[in-house]
Amino acid sequence: MAASGAFMGARPLMDRTYEGDPTRPPAESFGLTPVVPPKRNRTAPWDCDREVHKGRNMVERVFNRTKRYRKAATRYDRLDEAFLADLRLILIATYLKKHSQKPN
Repeated sequence: MAASGAFMGARPLMDRTYEGDPTRPPAESFGLTPVVPPKRNRTAPWDCDREVHKGRNMVERVFNRTKRYRKAATRYDRLDEAFLADLRLILIATYLKKHSQKPN
């Protein structure tokens, strides 16, 4: 990936679980800038863009919504195109469900 330059400068959003030395330096060696807050007990913490890291919550919520649909969660489809089509339908259905609810 790094040779092609496709992901150079990308900023993967990572959880504090993956902030350790086995994960962060390899990502940086590929030219990626991981957005991960340091653990509180780090002796040499680094700066983290907190606003960008808040976007990780939105991504996690989308994945949790798709897990409610068994077909997508277990990935029964053999073709990538069929899986992506199902995923799009699931996202459209969850969007419509969320925005069609009438406020009380």
